[in-house]
Amino acid sequence: MKTTSFKALRAYAWAVVVYLIGVILFGAWVRITHSGAGCGEHWPTCHGQIVPLEPTIETMIEYTHRLTSGLCGIFAIVLLGWSWRVSGWSRITRGALVVLALTIFEGAIGAGLVLGELVNNDDSVARAVVISLHLVNTLVLMAAASLTAWWAGGRPGFSIRKPSPLRLWLLACIGLVILTAMTGAVTALGDTLFPVDPTLGGGLLGRISDDLTSANHFLVRLRIVHPIIAVLTAAAVFVMSSVVRYQSVDDLTRRLSTILAVVVGIQTVLGVSNIALQAPGWMQLLHLATAQVLWIFLVLVFAHVQADSDTGRAGGVAL
Repeated sequence: MKTTSFKALRAYAWAVVVYLIGVILFGAWVRITHSGAGCGEHWPTCHGQIVPLEPTIETMIEYTHRLTSGLCGIFAIVLLGWSWRVSGWSRITRGALVVLALTIFEGAIGAGLVLGELVNNDDSVARAVVISLHLVNTLVLMAAASLTAWWAGGRPGFSIRKPSPLRLWLLACIGLVILTAMTGAVTALGDTLFPVDPTLGGGLLGRISDDLTSANHFLVRLRIVHPIIAVLTAAAVFVMSSVVRYQSVDDLTRRLSTILAVVVGIQTVLGVSNIALQAPGWMQLLHLATAQVLWIFLVLVFAHVQADSDTGRAGGVAL
């Protein structure tokens, strides 16, 4: 009975992770369609109404995003209660508590964007900073949700004590991915507010040169930053995953690191394609979805290497 309860909890926790990815993609769609102001300056109501009576397309998109985001809070409460019932005050429950806290904070940031009018066509520095911090919270939330599901499957916990070169490399890769995501959020905002004119010639180098001119908006000039950081990050994560794969004698660790390396390669191709295609909305969503998958597997590789190293289990990674 206990085993069945944990299996059901694990399935639910992973369903929450999948749902979070969907909400993240929907949030990006709100930005891409310029629907952030679809409910006006009102929050949590929409144009001062609980249910908008004469909604436009933008209103429906924003209102649906608010509803689906609100469900995250309900799902997080259920996850916390279920974890407590099945495992008591365990790492699973503590992870679920972090998920709930970050979900609430995520909603607060979204409310701040609306109430501060940092939506739609706003191109201020404040909006760029807030959406970057918004994405950091999203990544931490996704990591907490993934680890909660991972632990519900019976995986051991870990600590971050006993630093070693590989552990520091893993932590550095996590930091680089976060930095890449932050610059990616700013670049995506620039692509939305200042789309590339497909009729312009000059090729890729010509576009880069034009973007860097001082007459352009800062969001346009910053476009070059994300690809550079992304390439460096991809190389670091790919090499790290290869080291883990070849040093490990544990099948699960090897599988996780292999999948991570494959996802890094796919994400790199998507990034190049996104630039070549001048960042169409569908490509931005595909790129963002893959980034979330990459992040989840990076977190799981880190957790598995840490757990094996902490317990000194056979099958851990040689350090």
